[in-house]
Parts: sequence; C-alpha cells; structure tokens
Amino acid sequence: MRKSAFTRACARLVLLVVLTLAALLAPPPPGLSATGAGGVAPAGGDAGTPAVGRAWPVGVRPRVLRGWEPPATVYGRGHRGVDLAAPPGTPVRAVAAGRVSFAGRVAGKGVVSVELSGTGDPPLRTTYEPVRASVAEDDEVTAGEVIGAVEPTGSHCTAPCVHWGLLRNDTYLDPLTLLPPWLLRRGPSRLLPVLGVPMPA
Repeated sequence: MRKSAFTRACARLVLLVVLTLAALLAPPPPGLSATGAGGVAPAGGDAGTPAVGRAWPVGVRPRVLRGWEPPATVYGRGHRGVDLAAPPGTPVRAVAAGRVSFAGRVAGKGVVSVELSGTGDPPLRTTYEPVRASVAEDDEVTAGEVIGAVEPTGSHCTAPCVHWGLLRNDTYLDPLTLLPPWLLRRGPSRLLPVLGVPMPA
C-alpha cells in the first residue's frame, strides 16, 4: 500500500473511533426518555446528583414499569422511586460503591439501603425493595456487586418488579440521575461505515 493511501486509511480509522465515542457518550435525543416509549422521563430533580452509577440494579437495561413522579408537596401523591421489571429471584446489584446502611424488613418486605461513597455530606442513599438481602449492615459493597435477590411477594407493582429509590437525607430524588447516559441509552450501538478503507490483508 502506498504511503498516502495508508495515511488516508489511518485518518478514516481515527475518524471512525472519534464518531463512535461521540455517539456512545452523547445524551439521548430530546424526547427520548430512559424508560422508552410511553414511560416517564427522568425529571432531573437534584442538579447536584453525581452520575456515580456503574450498573443497573437488575439486568442490563431493565424495562421501567413506572418512573419517578415527584409529589407536589412533601406528603402529596407521587412515586418516590423507579419500578424496574424483575422476576422473583433476580439478583439485585448495588448501582455504585458504598456501605450498607440497612438490610432487613420494613412493613413485611425486605429492604436494602446503601449509602453511596463520595456523594457528599449527607451522602446519597439508594434503596431496593422487595429484596432478600445477601449483605448485612455496615458491609462495604462495590458497583455491580450482588446485594440480594428480588422477593416473590411484597411488591406494589402489577408485574414482578424491584422498587429502586434515591434519597439525600429525607428528600427523594430521581434514581435514574445516578446513571450516566451510556447506561440509560436503549438499543445497540451502531458503527458508521468507513468507505474506501481497504480490508486488512
């Protein structure tokens, strides 16, 4: 291959890598929520919520059965978390590193709560229910580590699910804001074709 052709091929390859990275890191287009069609878009909530999440609580890109719906008043109606489709027995994972602040039963259902490391004072706290805990209070967990399994009873969903919540102190926030855009994006990544680049020999 001539030097100029080789240089052009390298330039096209670099351009492909740059465009691919830009597509992967870009936020979803306006109007496309993390919940998919007909779902509830993340409301943003706390502008100071860092995107420290490195894993979904269940599955890879679980179906959001019900999104975060902040109440108009402290005791008003709303949905203080996100319901993710998950059959009983599904492993539940910590979305980010932290310390287990609670693992037990509340009103008959299993609950696990994790204080997230490096999220300020007071720290952000995630909650998962109904979950049969495999961790104990004060355990340190890493992002993606299994902390329990979805219980067969105790869910308020019409289909099997896990309820995922996020709080700072007693203020509920949208848990989807913990996840970076590349985790929220639905569907496979697509590589753009690079025309005119010869196949390697």
